[in-house]
Amino acid sequence: MRRETKVLLDNGINSLLLSIEHFNRPWDKGRIVTVLMLLNHSFEMILKAAILHKGGRIREKRAKETMGFDHCVRKCLTDAQVKCLTPEEALAIQIINGLRDAAAHYILEISEDELYLHTQTGVTLFRDILKSVFGLNLAEYFPERVLPISTKPPVDLSLMIDSQFKQIKRLLAPKRRKRLKAKARIRSIAIMENSITGDTRQPSEGDLNRIIRRIAKGESCSTLFPGITSLNFVTEGSGLTFSIRISKREGMPVKLVREDETEAGIVAVKRVNELSYYSLGLRDLAVKLRMTMPRLLAVVYHLNMQDDQEYFKEFRIGGARFKRYSREALHLLKEQIPKLDLKKVWENYQKNLKRRRK
Repeated sequence: MRRETKVLLDNGINSLLLSIEHFNRPWDKGRIVTVLMLLNHSFEMILKAAILHKGGRIREKRAKETMGFDHCVRKCLTDAQVKCLTPEEALAIQIINGLRDAAAHYILEISEDELYLHTQTGVTLFRDILKSVFGLNLAEYFPERVLPISTKPPVDLSLMIDSQFKQIKRLLAPKRRKRLKAKARIRSIAIMENSITGDTRQPSEGDLNRIIRRIAKGESCSTLFPGITSLNFVTEGSGLTFSIRISKREGMPVKLVREDETEAGIVAVKRVNELSYYSLGLRDLAVKLRMTMPRLLAVVYHLNMQDDQEYFKEFRIGGARFKRYSREALHLLKEQIPKLDLKKVWENYQKNLKRRRK
């Protein structure tokens, strides 16, 4: 194992152990924030270690910083070379990341059952990645007396959410003056719902106020948060081998789809900064590949790259249009160009141009 990979992996394991330690501490001051921040950090470290271990890169050429959290998740989900996550696993990480953001940057009210559920799910997933990618057993890093989180599973997910919803309704009852606390509780459920529907943004004050108004009108939890009903948490084992994993309910598919598709019950790892992801123009690609722009464009059309959002997107800013390509497009071109008959590709491109002009 490369030294950089080992250091990242050790940092991830350390953060996970500290997250478990804080979960099991006998006092609550700063506990939720600390558990979620450390758990989130453990995943960023192990995913970067996994990418390096599988021969991938965590830093673009000449970049000062390594790739961000969302980029790591997407790469481990969609890049065939380093793939080590399923859509359900990516969803579990997304939810933890969303809860961490809310806890670190504003106010998050989360029940003990809910915190347990997400933390134990995180421990299970971390253990799975450690085993599948590195061939290591998480139990070897624990003293024998330590149990990860708990051996007592929480109530069923639907019952837990229903209980949370009833508490929220009580907080919003007339003359209670608990609106801020109700919002903090709604926020954690809304983060789960957003992650399921592919929206990695934090719920805004406007979003929370709209939910409160709908609750006041008598709408049910299943109507307000339909995505959560598409999930189930499966438990198995006990002690150090106790596991909780996200799974799909029968008849409610959980799968990765492109961002321009609209389906219920999906997992979509969105790019936080689109212009950062599509960071290259045609000229940039031509310089890197040492080709003229027209001949490179012929290859782009031959590979149908502009039809695939993994590689290309057109942006409109004011009245101007900008055609941009991703780093994945550069990798694909480097891989495919040596395999192509460039003379034939160019001839076909010219023929198509003449046909379109007619």
